[in-house]
This record gives sequence, C-alpha cells and structure tokens, in this order.
Amino acid sequence: MLVAVANHLPPAVRGRMKLWFVEPRPNVFVSGVKDSVADGVVKYLLDHCPPESGLILFQRSNKPPGYKIRGLGDHTRALVEISGLQLVQEKNGLLAK
Repeated sequence: MLVAVANHLPPAVRGRMKLWFVEPRPNVFVSGVKDSVADGVVKYLLDHCPPESGLILFQRSNKPPGYKIRGLGDHTRALVEISGLQLVQEKNGLLAK
C-alpha cells in the first residue's frame, strides 16, 4: 500500500497519479499497488515533484513497524524518528526533535 499526501502537485504529476491511485480528497492519493510498483512510483514522485509540493509518502514495509515515511519539501507536519520509529508530528506538538 502507498499513500501520498501533498500540498500541491504539478498538473502532469497529478494526472499520472490518477493512473495508480484513488484520490479521496484533493492531493491525497491511496493505492494498493505491489511493492515493486510502489518503489517505482515513489522514485517518480521524488524525481518529478518540486520541493514546494510538500509531499509526504507512506509506504508499506515488511520490516517493523510495517511502514516507511518519506517527505519532500516543506509540509505542515514534521517527520521525526524516536527509537527507530518514524512518526508524523504537528510542528507545534509536544514532542521535542
């Protein structure tokens, strides 16, 4: 499974995303593609999205905790790692970086 959340995507990238994903809300994409396809989609997004897109990707993983999080650009939440666990933190949250 792969979930992509963005602040803004270029129109060409957004149109391509609709080939693989369901878009339940604007710039929120969810797909159940195989892991090998998901790796290609992640590479495509990281190569073709500008930092202004504020992209966060949640990808299924076979290793604990069962997911990987990747980010690109400035987004409204911070990605933090605590004891090897990736988390998404509100920028004004209680956890310290």
